[in-house]
Amino acid sequence: MSQTSLIQLKGVTKLYGQGATALMALKGVDLSIDAGDFVAIMGPSGSGKSTAMNMLGCLDSPTSGEYIFNVAHVEKLSRDQRAMLRRRYLGFVFQGFNLLARTSAQENVELPLLYRGEPAKQRHAAAKKALASVGLGGWEHHTPAELSGGQQQRVAIARAIVTEPAVLLADEPTGNLDTQRSHEIMDLLWKLNIDHGITVLMVTHEADMAAYAKRIVRFIDGVVASDERNPHPAALTLAAQKEAA
Repeated sequence: MSQTSLIQLKGVTKLYGQGATALMALKGVDLSIDAGDFVAIMGPSGSGKSTAMNMLGCLDSPTSGEYIFNVAHVEKLSRDQRAMLRRRYLGFVFQGFNLLARTSAQENVELPLLYRGEPAKQRHAAAKKALASVGLGGWEHHTPAELSGGQQQRVAIARAIVTEPAVLLADEPTGNLDTQRSHEIMDLLWKLNIDHGITVLMVTHEADMAAYAKRIVRFIDGVVASDERNPHPAALTLAAQKEAA
């Protein structure tokens, strides 16, 4: 474990059910993630990648093994303590956006701060800043129905980063978007990682989206089958091509 390691899984297992119906979703996972990394998690259906993501997001706890976040042993935390860790350090982006339909972009982004009990003035300022950082300055008062799919996902990302999390967990963030909007969202995640130092963990089944990551981890049958650095992240390659043109 390096000095900058933010997350470490040690021999993590996850068993669902009992007896003949028992399913071992994770079979001894070892994984270390440094602060500031951008990791794509891939694997076929049933490989354990979603279970691992739930574990990393403190939405589930291991049957055995250790999950260390910074210096905290997450597997020893109570449900309330895990919820506090999520609120303070983690941001979540989902495939389906999960925005409140009759609520403005600004109000959607403010929700995590509302749950924290932040005063209205601070909530408004932070939400406006977060929306501007994802390219939606001036769109604060539009509802999801007035936004494109790509814009809705940007609102969802603004909501995830408004609390200034250490880690952004993205579950198939481009799954409901066309190719152009998908690349726009990946560019945005890349900039949040590079410019703001946010550690990004992304589940995806799309190789061209995973190509944006600095590192690609593949799960098969409940274990890490491969863990490789990506020497040429797509965002850097595209930027170099634009400069050459």
